[in-house]
Amino acid sequence: MGDDLRLADLLAALSVATDLGTGQEPEKAIRSCLLATELARTCGLTEPQVRDVYYTSLLHHLGCTGPTHEISYLFGDDLGVIAAAEHADNASLRETLAVLALAGKGAEHGRLRHLARAVVGGKRADATILRSVCEVGARMAERLHLSEQVRAAVGDSTEVWDGSTGAHGRTEEDIAVPARFSLLATQAIVFDRLGGPEAAIEIVRGRSGHWFDPAIAATFLQVGPDLLRRMATCDVWQEVLDAEPTPGKLLPASQIDDVARVFADMVDLKSAFTLGHSTDVANLAAQAATALGFAPDRVTTLRRAGLLHDLGRVAVSGGIWSKEGPLTAMEWEQVRLHPYHTQRILERSSALAELAPIAGMHHERQDGSGYHHGLSGAALPAEARLLATADAFQAMTQARPHRPAMSGDEAAATIEAEAAAGAFDIECVRAVTEAAGHHVARRRGAWPADLTDREVEVLRLVAGGASNREVAERLRISRRTAEHHVQNIYGKIGGSTRAAAALFAMEHGLVR
Repeated sequence: MGDDLRLADLLAALSVATDLGTGQEPEKAIRSCLLATELARTCGLTEPQVRDVYYTSLLHHLGCTGPTHEISYLFGDDLGVIAAAEHADNASLRETLAVLALAGKGAEHGRLRHLARAVVGGKRADATILRSVCEVGARMAERLHLSEQVRAAVGDSTEVWDGSTGAHGRTEEDIAVPARFSLLATQAIVFDRLGGPEAAIEIVRGRSGHWFDPAIAATFLQVGPDLLRRMATCDVWQEVLDAEPTPGKLLPASQIDDVARVFADMVDLKSAFTLGHSTDVANLAAQAATALGFAPDRVTTLRRAGLLHDLGRVAVSGGIWSKEGPLTAMEWEQVRLHPYHTQRILERSSALAELAPIAGMHHERQDGSGYHHGLSGAALPAEARLLATADAFQAMTQARPHRPAMSGDEAAATIEAEAAAGAFDIECVRAVTEAAGHHVARRRGAWPADLTDREVEVLRLVAGGASNREVAERLRISRRTAEHHVQNIYGKIGGSTRAAAALFAMEHGLVR
């Protein structure tokens, strides 16, 4: 991969995951980035300021999976709701009701239940969702070693000019400058796709002084339509890389794992029951590969493919992943396509392309019964066989809505039986199960952020979606005591939402 990598190359490709995670078409983020960057230059910002606009707009939806658990609980389908809510004006009763009407859509008998939840949740639920997006996005921007200005702007990604919506209720000049450019560019691209440049012009003109900084809106009305028309025919992938302010931000190849880990956690936040899955799969596969004598560079490639193997999960509704009963044919087809989305995302980056085939094969099986290629036998490289084995084993040890978690011994016995039936490579199975047996438990009493043993127990439950009442019941403590623990935890980790707690748990290896 070379000594230094262009961070823009990595993030442009990985931004497709945020497109899919918000129910939008691929390339929305890079188109928004290109538009925002051109607007910033036209407005006379300095190159360092333009750089902050560039990365903020590219990562505008970095926190998009933070509230997926809550949105799926309320509405059933997170993707359709996020896509509709993104451009809906909550100051308009008609647009607000249009989003509310999506509650439980397609859920048949469960629709009334979701509608009731959405109505009862109301503005309090909306506030939690917006805070989750901002807290998770800002924390991930920090982990990507981006500037303080970018972190602040990603944290302001839900703010509008007049303060009528947003996680923090900031208004006008109090909103980070890059966030103002990013919001307008994102909305312009959304409406351009809905109705062409004319629709984008109409929405920017109509929301100037309401959602958008009037000065930026005026600049867009002068130059934006021509930019949108040019983007309709140009190679936006190359254009967005060419538009990066100089000097371009370089990343040592040794730090690519940091970027991969951020996006692994972003994916695993999609469901409360997959927290830590990608990191555990990556570590398990790498340990097994080392035991089998893989060269260090092959181990590194496999670990990175493991971190990013589930990127395509964000393209599937959280309502499908959390379904307790059998999937319909259409739902199952969406699930079968998630490795395809993973592979397509990774192929767009020159630095990640070599990971794409391996990551895209993580649901293939030796006997050809897997997906999405349906490959078998010698067509599956050793790395893909190991990754598929590690993914299956780790998933068995985590609870899913349709089944309880297996113990390590139960998972080992199950996957060995499947290997005997031809689904997995028996050598890979033995290497993975042996590697899993060498996991060392964390020494009690040495937790991050000065958390106590009890607070770690509470943190794990909260991260998994438990309410204060459920925490109290599970730990056999009073609800008031549970609430006290939760508030102490939030104070120590610097967050205020379940999504922030879940991200902290994954960052510090507290998920079990």
